Amino acid sequence: MIASPAQFQAYAISPEQVVRELRHLPSAPKILPRLKRLLSDGNSIMHEIVTLIRLDPGIDARVLPTANSAYYSNGSRCFTVDEAVNRVGYNQVYELVAYAVASQVLVRPLEAYGIEPEALWRSSVACGLAAEFLAGLTGQERDIAYTVGLLHSVGMLAIDEWVLRNHPGLKLSWEGFPREACENERALLGFTQAEAGAALLRHWDFPLSMCEPVRWQYFPRSTAGYQKMACLLHAAKWVRSVVCAPSPVTRTSAPDAWLLQPLRLSAAHLENCAIEVKTQLADISRHLDAPLVEQEEVQFPGGTRIFAKDAFRPGNN
Repeated sequence: MIASPAQFQAYAISPEQVVRELRHLPSAPKILPRLKRLLSDGNSIMHEIVTLIRLDPGIDARVLPTANSAYYSNGSRCFTVDEAVNRVGYNQVYELVAYAVASQVLVRPLEAYGIEPEALWRSSVACGLAAEFLAGLTGQERDIAYTVGLLHSVGMLAIDEWVLRNHPGLKLSWEGFPREACENERALLGFTQAEAGAALLRHWDFPLSMCEPVRWQYFPRSTAGYQKMACLLHAAKWVRSVVCAPSPVTRTSAPDAWLLQPLRLSAAHLENCAIEVKTQLADISRHLDAPLVEQEEVQFPGGTRIFAKDAFRPGNN
C-alpha cells in the first residue's frame, strides 16, 4: 500500500528515538571515524590499524573476502587481517575497510521504500565515488567526502525498520532526486531520512564533519559550518542518480547553480564526474564479481602459500 501524505499522522518522535529503538543496529561503522583518526596521525603504525580492525568481528570477517576479491587480489590469497592490510597498503586501507563496512550495513532490502539491497549498495557506492571525485576537484578531504557519500542514505535503514515494526505493509512514495521520499517521511515522522542518518552517524561516533553534511543533504546551504561538504554531497547524489537511475527527469533536475557556487563547480564538472563514476562502478562490479584466477599451492620453508598458476611463468614477473 502506497500512502499519500494526507493519510499519515505525524508521531511525537525524534530521529534519536528512532535510532535508539533500532533492533538490528550494526556496530561496524563505528570503526571508520576511529580509523580515520589513526590514519591522520603520522605516528600511527600498521599494527595499530590492524588491532583496531580486529576489534570488530563483523569487519574482521569481511576484510578478508574483500581483500581476496579480484578487485584487490593479485592471484594469491591472504588468510589474516595483517596480510590483507599489508596487501592493499597504508593509503588504501581506509577504502578497503569502508567497503567492508558498507557490505555489512547496506545488505538488506528497504521494504518501505521498495529498494532492493543491490540497488542500495550500488547507489551508495556510486555516491561515495562521486563525492570523492568532486572532493578532488574542490580541495575537500577525499576520505571524508567518500564516507559521507557512501553512508548518505543510512537514515533510510532506521526509518525502514521503524515502519516495518509500526506500519507493516506501508510504502513510502519515492520521487527520485532531489526530494526522494521527503514528503512522506516528514508527514509520517516529522523529519527525513537525512536527519535520521545524522542521528545514526552521531550514535556511531562520527565527527560533525561527516554527520552535518548528511543532515543537510536536502538543504545544503542552510548549514553555515559544513556548507561546502553538504553542497558536495547534494551534487554527488545527482551524479549517483544519473549513473544508477538515468531518466529525463533526473537530467532536468540537476543541482541549481546557487548550490554549486560554494564549491565553484559547473554542470560540466558534474557531467565529467558522472562519466568517471560510471566507469569506476562498472570496473568495481566486474572485479568484485569476477572469480579468482586458477591457483596452486607452493611450498616454502615457512609453510605453504597459494599463488596464481601462471605467477612464475616467463613474462609474468
